[in-house]
Amino acid sequence: MLHKYIFDGTRIVVDINSGSVHVVDGLTWEILDGYETQSPDEILAGLKHKYPEAEILEALGEIRDLKEAGQLFTPDTPLTELRLPDQPVVKSLCLHIAHDCNLRCRYCFASSGHFGGERELMSGEVGRAALDFLLEASGPRKNCEVDFFGGEPLLNFSTVQQLVDYGRQEAAKRGKVFRFTLTTNGVLLDEKVEQWLNEHEIAVVLSLDGRKEVNDRMRTYVNGSGCYDTIVPRIQRFVRSRHNQNYYVRGTYTAKNLDFSHDVLHLAELGFEHISVEPVVAPEQEEYAFQNTDLPRLLEEYEGLTRMFLERRASGKPFNFFHFNLDLSGGPCLAKRLSGCGAGHEYMAVSPKGELYPCHQFVGREGFRLGNVFERKLNLPVMKSFQQAHIYNKPKCVQCWAKFYCSGGCHANAQAVNGTLLEPQDIGCQLEKKRLECAIYLQVKKAQLA
Repeated sequence: MLHKYIFDGTRIVVDINSGSVHVVDGLTWEILDGYETQSPDEILAGLKHKYPEAEILEALGEIRDLKEAGQLFTPDTPLTELRLPDQPVVKSLCLHIAHDCNLRCRYCFASSGHFGGERELMSGEVGRAALDFLLEASGPRKNCEVDFFGGEPLLNFSTVQQLVDYGRQEAAKRGKVFRFTLTTNGVLLDEKVEQWLNEHEIAVVLSLDGRKEVNDRMRTYVNGSGCYDTIVPRIQRFVRSRHNQNYYVRGTYTAKNLDFSHDVLHLAELGFEHISVEPVVAPEQEEYAFQNTDLPRLLEEYEGLTRMFLERRASGKPFNFFHFNLDLSGGPCLAKRLSGCGAGHEYMAVSPKGELYPCHQFVGREGFRLGNVFERKLNLPVMKSFQQAHIYNKPKCVQCWAKFYCSGGCHANAQAVNGTLLEPQDIGCQLEKKRLECAIYLQVKKAQLA
């Protein structure tokens, strides 16, 4: 299977199953369309009125050599050759350290922080049990990841501090390493918190949507006022304090700011080098939800962002955009690309009471409870359903060129929009494919400049 596209005059061909990327001329572009269905003589006869015969024969030979080398028209790997573990190995946990928040963001999937339940904080006892569970469930795996999430986790900062100390001590006893991340809206990010996060080398995700009017339309305090003026100086100070490393500024764009590339640029101009701006997922009746009619504009916006990205890099003011990060050197590894983030079997979320769910977005959803960190008895049928929700069991993914890069998309979004893990959210798919085309193009340009 091949995927062909043109970006600003550059003809790009992606061999899906090998991960090989080729930049080709117009002649090769045309030959590839019929290479698998026509004989060399038929191809020659069809193109010799446009190109010299010697050039056609040379291109045919190059294509043949690439095919024999496994870089073009590579066959898919049958799923029967892959083995999924009978007992899943859990590699990361998302600890819902606080089911409460000091903001009331309009698009929040967590119902302003409480996930549809009571407002509560995770106790140290529950947190320690969760870390003990991860140490056991991670099996032989050495490196484990823990994300402190909310709501707003800094509302329960003392427990975060306790758990980092406890986790690192216990992990060291077992020859393991915990890597911690904390996601915060920045309201409580004072110098004391900043110093502790830096001293303990905690990766941080900082929430900010972009321009003041965009951010304050969606991200407000309880009284309805915007948070931009409060959090921007705090986030800037924090980022400077860690020399612009080990963080992401993460925003959400909606139908209210279809020109979201300007928000990415705004974040870069604020001095942030590591940026992620994600599309909202919301019920279609919400005024800020995307409609299918928005898609052409959104796809154009990603193309514009790609050009902006190149311009900033050329001018010596580069930034790192999360969705443009792509390593083409090794090609897609099928075993790792089957089900993406591993939600429900490699990655789980823990509620303040210690209940386990497939991921942070499934917390509180009826029918998806996996167990409890105290009981250690997992709901294997639910885990297996997530393990089996891979690209070969999703009809729309099987023939999709992007399947090994997006891994079938977000399970939570699929379930929320379509009521099943096996049917990806369509708008999300279209946006992901465009982001991938942009990312591959950027890698091509980088290679050409090297």
